[in-house]
Amino acid sequence: MERPGAWLELSDGALTGFAQLLRWLLVAEHELLLFAAFWFIISAIDEAAVDISWLWLRLGGRAGAGRVPVGLAESPLLGRAAILVPAWHEDEVIGDMVAHTLKAWCQRDFIVYVGCYRNDPATLAAAAAGAGGDPRVRVVVNGIDGPTTKADCLNRLYAALRADEARSGVMYRNIVMHDAEDMVHPAALAVMDRALAEVDFVQLPVRPEPQASSPWIAGHYSDEFTEAHAKSLVVRDALGAAIPAAGVGCGFSRGALASLARLRMATGESGPFASECLTEDYELGLLIARDGGRSRFLRMRDADGRLVATRSYFPATLETAVRQKARWIHGIALQGWERLGWTGRPVEIWMALRDRRGPLTAVVLAAAYLLLVVEGMLGAARLAGWQDWLVPSPLLRLMIALSFVSFVWRSVMRFTFTTREYGLFEGLLAVARIPVANVIAIMAGRRALFAYVRTLGGGEVSWDKTRHGSHPATIDVQAALTQAAGT
Repeated sequence: MERPGAWLELSDGALTGFAQLLRWLLVAEHELLLFAAFWFIISAIDEAAVDISWLWLRLGGRAGAGRVPVGLAESPLLGRAAILVPAWHEDEVIGDMVAHTLKAWCQRDFIVYVGCYRNDPATLAAAAAGAGGDPRVRVVVNGIDGPTTKADCLNRLYAALRADEARSGVMYRNIVMHDAEDMVHPAALAVMDRALAEVDFVQLPVRPEPQASSPWIAGHYSDEFTEAHAKSLVVRDALGAAIPAAGVGCGFSRGALASLARLRMATGESGPFASECLTEDYELGLLIARDGGRSRFLRMRDADGRLVATRSYFPATLETAVRQKARWIHGIALQGWERLGWTGRPVEIWMALRDRRGPLTAVVLAAAYLLLVVEGMLGAARLAGWQDWLVPSPLLRLMIALSFVSFVWRSVMRFTFTTREYGLFEGLLAVARIPVANVIAIMAGRRALFAYVRTLGGGEVSWDKTRHGSHPATIDVQAALTQAAGT
């Protein structure tokens, strides 16, 4: 196909400065179309492979959620469990989280280890207040000022549980991870306890809660997590690929975590969590598989049809959403490439490519949105009388058509999964929120790349966490009180 600039002819035979700009805009239009369409098709092939796999599982009855056996939520655990909850500047949610967890999980044979810092007395006091003197809670104070990293805080908690094991002579059977803003499902602990009798690591779904004050920013998390945890991870589990840990609603056998701790300690770490890694949870799930452990992703529903998942509020502002997703991209895509490499079976390499596509996705989306700007400028010039057009080749027209079909299909899938979990209104919003999610991805990719470059230059990795202002349990209580007052 000819370069588009060769088709430009000015009526007066001379190239003015503005005409030269239009020439280059035509060139840019062609190159951006080619670049974006190519990568959209690559992405479409990848997603189609996952979609086809999921549909095959669905037709075979293996993609649906199982049912929690009657009485399982109240049944005793098969062994002692430790729940690790790192907390830094979480005084607004940690008390509610601890209190709700103690109420939701009726079993007595578990201990919630809450990791605080000596220079964060507000979080320490809130955690103690939430415990209310319950012996199932132990508040562990880090002896150095925070924040360090989440992994460092988790390693401190791991050391505390090991010390408790040494004193009591009784080993924990399972170790569960949660965050300070999490709202647990009543059956979650029992479900993980039973699953860990057969595997070394289990991950439950994460269910972001809709927020009326932020339907666009917070809402897009609901769309992405629902599709990922109802389809992508289901396929990953069925294919036998390693399951990454989400850091919440995930459980580990004591032996698997001890094995990783020994490997880490040989390299100078103080526990099983990599203190220099921003997504130590994600890495942990993959390392268990590499160490020969077995993993499972479990989707189950209780008798009322509610998903056995970890509920929480996700960032509700653009700035906090970008910060959080930049940390994920930095840790999973950039540090993951550096720290974990590209090893394993073909299916593992495929999943690693999917996990680490964040920076490339940001570049492709940025190119696509830049193309919209270029099209707008060229459209304005044509309205003013300029008549030159890009004539795409048949191949480029096919690529554009396939990209459009892929976008429509992706929108249908997004609508379907979000509607299934949150209802029709949220499903419709899910399609409208796609541009919002794209803009956040672009901004987060840029921030992650700059942060990674700083660490290559010797910059320190710190806990760039999101502070949370409310816990879902408090909203549930308020809604119940309001409903009772109305009746």
